[in-house]
Order: sequence, then structure tokens, then C-alpha cells
Amino acid sequence: MVWRRGLRARGRKAVVAALALGACLGAAQNAAQAQEPDRIFDKSTVWRPLTPNDKLVVYGIDDPDVDGVACHYTQPEKGGIKGTLGLAEEVSDISLSCRQVGPVKFKGKVKQGEVVFSERRSLIFKSMQIVRGCDAKRNTLIYMVYSDKVVQGSPKNSTSTVPLMPWGTEPPPKCGDFLG
Repeated sequence: MVWRRGLRARGRKAVVAALALGACLGAAQNAAQAQEPDRIFDKSTVWRPLTPNDKLVVYGIDDPDVDGVACHYTQPEKGGIKGTLGLAEEVSDISLSCRQVGPVKFKGKVKQGEVVFSERRSLIFKSMQIVRGCDAKRNTLIYMVYSDKVVQGSPKNSTSTVPLMPWGTEPPPKCGDFLG
């Protein structure tokens, strides 16, 4: 009886520790997922008679740390039964385009390779990341999209650059001044 209580207590501690770890990991991922992407439109690529079609879907996001920059990305989404249930592993073919859409204002310091947006691409192991960097010499923000897996990522990626330009009468900020 004592052994069972000790096992239960250790089991509870393990569950609490696992929940705490999950909350920490979730908080880190949620920071990059603070915004939901805007679904702009989709185009069917594979017709399926009884379930949803496979599609290419275009999404839009705003850089959460840099006002005046927006990115659009296109990613394939599986239809069928697995896609409907969220069990299909999505492929890594994602394209990206980012532009200056207003006066650029940094909300604080930014880091090279910082995650701007992250999204799961399978039930557990695969995710898509959009990261940002700064080419201080050319005063250009660089955005890259790629997918990764716990064991092996994909070399498929796409890059887009946003040269910081004057907007109206406002001179552009120097991205190098905001690297932290």
C-alpha cells in the first residue's frame, strides 16, 4: 500500500513537471504565434470527390516587432480524410514575399534569426517558421521561411527582402540600430 502511494505521488509530480514543461514550450511557441494569419484566398490543386480538395492557400501576416512590414506566404494544404482530421503531414513547399507597407517603426530590439511566425505542419513533429534578420550594410530586413522536424528538417526554403525606404517625408530607420 505504501509503495502504491509513493508511485502515485511520483506519478503526480511527473505529470506536474510535464505540464510545466509543456506550458513553457507552449509559451515560447505562442509568442511567435501571437497573431493568426489572415487567409487571403485558396486554389484547389487536387480534386477529391467526397472530401475537401488539396489546396494552395495564401496567408498574410504583419511583422509583430516591426510596424510597416507585411508578409504573404503560400503553402499547400492536404484535403482528404487525413487532412480533414488534421492527421496529414504537410509538405515543406512554402513560398514567401514580404514588403514595406507603411512607415517602418521598430518596437524594440530585434535579433538575427528571430522567429516572426511559427505554425505546426503535422500533428506533432513538423513546424513551419518565418524568421527575420537584418543586413545592416544594405539597410534591408530579410525574411526566410522553412520547415523543420524534430529529427530532420527540410532544406526547402524561401527568402524575401525588404529594403527600408523613406515613407512620405519620414526617413527610414537603420535596422542595424535595432539589433540586440
